[in-house]
Amino acid sequence: MKNPLLNVREEDISRYLARLAADEKAAATMEKYSCAVHAFRRWLDGEPASQERAVAYKNELAENRAASGVNAALAALNGFFRFMEWSIRVKPLKIQRQTFLSEEKELTRAEYERLLQAAKEAGDERLYAVLQTICATGIRVSELRYVTVGAARKGQVVIRNKGKTRTAFLPRKLQAALLAYVKKRGISAGSVFITKNGNPLDRKSIWAAMKKLCALARVAAAKVFPHNLRRLFARLFYRREKDIMHLADILGHSDVNTTRLYVRESEKKHRLRVEALCLVT
Repeated sequence: MKNPLLNVREEDISRYLARLAADEKAAATMEKYSCAVHAFRRWLDGEPASQERAVAYKNELAENRAASGVNAALAALNGFFRFMEWSIRVKPLKIQRQTFLSEEKELTRAEYERLLQAAKEAGDERLYAVLQTICATGIRVSELRYVTVGAARKGQVVIRNKGKTRTAFLPRKLQAALLAYVKKRGISAGSVFITKNGNPLDRKSIWAAMKKLCALARVAAAKVFPHNLRRLFARLFYRREKDIMHLADILGHSDVNTTRLYVRESEKKHRLRVEALCLVT
């Protein structure tokens, strides 16, 4: 234990993030962990960390955040505590897994098509292509950088993420659309989706651009974010193929239980199943 007072110092947070980078954690994961540890540091307000303070912080988070958000923050903090070799551990909140997907969060195919139409009407060709690429392949928004000109020509994308490598196939219509897009934009190599400076488009930019479509597309803002396109792909694939193991491989999931969360039926369908039992006379 190098620091007996257990102070959460900026230089230690930087070392922790460097370790995460060395472990090939995704950029989005590192950003979330950084925010979580920095938030805890601000909450301590100069006081040293302790088991009691960590639990008090957990309780305060639980009053203001959803349980999943609390547990995500605690995972980051516990990782930092382990890295610092401190004997502080905070148990995550127990969450009973919901068997259906809330309609307030479910993006339907019709809504997805309205988002596409809105992007086309707004003249945003890049966003129009981004939406289709994520939804037609099921890749993560952080994996868009692997969609290169070379990948578009081959019709398949080799993705290296979280220490694993997998291949995502581009539907022929998407492949043709991407090739037409890069030809029009004069992009001859590298990532298909880039900024004006030539850098790969980042998650925040895509998220913000999608939110701007909500009013025009008449889709609730709570449903419009990149990951929901990936979830829509998963539901439609499973509805057609009924092969959850294959779907897990396509999505790059190590645990099929994660994939099961993606393919939960809607609240409306769940209610109809219960009603169909006719157990009330």
